[in-house]
Amino acid sequence: MRTAVGLGSNLGDRLGNLRAARKAILGLSNVRPPILCSAIYETDPVGCEPGAEKFLNAVVEFDYKNDPASLLKQLIQIEEGLGRRRDHKKNVSRTMDIDLLYCGDRRINNKPLQLPHPRMHQRKFVLEPLADIRPTLILLGQTKTVRELLAKLEESGDVACFTDDW
Repeated sequence: MRTAVGLGSNLGDRLGNLRAARKAILGLSNVRPPILCSAIYETDPVGCEPGAEKFLNAVVEFDYKNDPASLLKQLIQIEEGLGRRRDHKKNVSRTMDIDLLYCGDRRINNKPLQLPHPRMHQRKFVLEPLADIRPTLILLGQTKTVRELLAKLEESGDVACFTDDW
């Protein structure tokens, strides 16, 4: 099933963190091509502590041949391997944040996993990179395309293309 993850980093070697996360994700045994990777965007932190540095954000989409809960566990291991602590407070700076955005048309709503991601349609730092790779996608539970959602979004904060070569 087509699956997408959002990547974000605002501590340490932000670009290196995103590259390492992408490499680790694409190396998972149940991840299959075709692989779509957005450009990387530099974004203002949303809801973080005062003085937080800007994030680098990207989206990667791939075919996944297993249970989404299994993928979530692997993504958490990748985050931890890149320095993210599990006991962190919500919305604080982090070396790596990997959000499972969607897994095909799967709907899951439990404590560790919600699919599709409940706030992705409201987040410019998710929609901007997703629009690079899937502008005409209509997210589960939405009626507008990713491009249309992005155009109507009035979230504050700048989103600027950082690099499309990563």
